[in-house]
Amino acid sequence: MPATQPLGRSDLLVPRLGVGAMTWGEAHGLARLHPAKIAYGGAEGPEEERGAWEASIAAGVTLFDTAAMYAGGASERRLGEFSSDEALIATKFPATLWASADDMPGQLADSLARLRRDHVDVYQHHFPFRRVDIPRLMNLIADAVAAGQVRAVGVSNYSAEQMRQAHAALAQRGVPLASNQVEYSLLHRRPEDNGVLDACRELSVTLIAYQPLASGALTGRYTPTNRRRGLRRFFKPFRGRGLVALEPITALLREIGTRYGKTPAQVALRWLIENEMVLPIPGAKNRKQATENAGALTFHLTPDEIGALDTATRALRLTPGA
Repeated sequence: MPATQPLGRSDLLVPRLGVGAMTWGEAHGLARLHPAKIAYGGAEGPEEERGAWEASIAAGVTLFDTAAMYAGGASERRLGEFSSDEALIATKFPATLWASADDMPGQLADSLARLRRDHVDVYQHHFPFRRVDIPRLMNLIADAVAAGQVRAVGVSNYSAEQMRQAHAALAQRGVPLASNQVEYSLLHRRPEDNGVLDACRELSVTLIAYQPLASGALTGRYTPTNRRRGLRRFFKPFRGRGLVALEPITALLREIGTRYGKTPAQVALRWLIENEMVLPIPGAKNRKQATENAGALTFHLTPDEIGALDTATRALRLTPGA
């Protein structure tokens, strides 16, 4: 079984890799128009998702990340159908864009009902928003911790300053800020430049990395002659000459992977895992994807390989918001 470590300074032990379940579940009505569904595709069906669930747990990848907002709660409901004692569930507040901090207790209860659980392992604020007062929200989540409904507290898409604000509010209640979930990959390095990674080190907060494969750009599957389809074809580096510029990086990922019998995607995930503060959560919609992702836990990169990847990707780093 792969090693576990605490999430931040919390008592929650987590694996070094998780599963992003953003697209899981069958959306209905307007929830089918959720941007994630349009960009990444909808559910491949409960049996395919069960295969991803089973393969992940068998490999020790037991942390599944979702949110109340994903497809109108469909992702949480799917995880609730699969739920077992082996799995750790991370979900997020709010369920709607117009929620305030005071809506949190009711929305947490709704999430727990969809997940078929009496507690959530990691409860995260999905994104900072002017309607949500951060200290007020952190105090309400601390109440949920005290009530046994939440084991660890996280945030998502928070700046370094917002992290410190949340950390200070929770500290007054004796609760650690365990994580900040932000976009981070070999191609998206904004956390290194905007102070978030430094704040994670300072506050002993785990950085949960979403889109760790840069929307599939780091899988090696896409080339100038095999382009991305759907909405993602408009994302960097899929548009323009981006895939041409990506080719040397894909070649390096493949070269390093060949030494270990690994794919480019596994090498890209391993680059993140080598930083003990970072926990990537790649998506997996079927057993094959989940098995490939888990393979990132079974080897190590050398310092020279880590440095080579850093150097090779420096010029192609995606700009903020890309």
